[in-house]
Amino acid sequence: MTESVAIVGSGLIGRAWAMIFARAGWDVRLFDAAAGVAEDAVPLCAEGLRTLAENGLCPDPVGAARRIRAAANLADALQGVTFVQENGPERLDVKRSLFAELDAQAPQDAIIASSSSAIRCSLFTENLPGRARCLIGHPVNPPHLIPLVEISGASWTAPDVLTRARAVYERIGQVPITVLKEIEGFILNRLQGALLAEAFRLASEGYVTPQDLDKTVSDGLGLRWSFMGPFETIELNAPGGIADYCARYTGFYKNLAADPAPPSVYEAPATEAIMANWQAPADLPARMNRRDARLAALRAHKASQKD
Repeated sequence: MTESVAIVGSGLIGRAWAMIFARAGWDVRLFDAAAGVAEDAVPLCAEGLRTLAENGLCPDPVGAARRIRAAANLADALQGVTFVQENGPERLDVKRSLFAELDAQAPQDAIIASSSSAIRCSLFTENLPGRARCLIGHPVNPPHLIPLVEISGASWTAPDVLTRARAVYERIGQVPITVLKEIEGFILNRLQGALLAEAFRLASEGYVTPQDLDKTVSDGLGLRWSFMGPFETIELNAPGGIADYCARYTGFYKNLAADPAPPSVYEAPATEAIMANWQAPADLPARMNRRDARLAALRAHKASQKD
């Protein structure tokens, strides 16, 4: 039996979710509170699926597109679905109002997930009768190309709901991770924020140009991080693994942690200093080709190190 999903909010993120679920064989109902948005999203999804197919990421774009339709109203979108992916505005008042509607109208066994990138689940589900089935399913933009999904529940989210949601995201080809305790920013944005703050500081205080800092990530850290995380990286960077790495470099990292970048790095004059020296690179296609060759060699090197 084909499963159905309601995509509530049909902007960029909603359309990406529609393509992901449809590509995986689900029937997709698109809904948006703004008139005409869901209807306009259907051909845009079809176009996106064709682009995915051209790059080997969708085996049947025509069939997938047929599984996406615009719902006449919210009740129509929710009828008989087993999963709801909400993509409304990133505002707490909107989330509270919308989740109250979703909880009241969605089938009782349907999971209700929010794509929120910053608002914790507990802040807008506490007073809902069905709060145990609500959670965050935060994607990385663009979700149809970057598969990570952060699953974060409130203290009252049922454990089996978290397990079921993770299984759904895996079945549709995404890569879910579970946030074990609620925290602002979840996991990805906290990691990104730590790197970004230090990047702003180093560039604004004149240690490096913005362009060379970007190269440090894209042609340095980013190459490794594209297929292995920080713990796996440091395990391979010391003969004795993670424990050996910590013994060797703990002093250095303690010094760095004692002097973190302050919040002011995101304000003038720091931001003005960066913008005054910023030039967007124009050689993206060539850099992508070099990246693919390097990644293949890096994967082979990693495999040999483990052997």
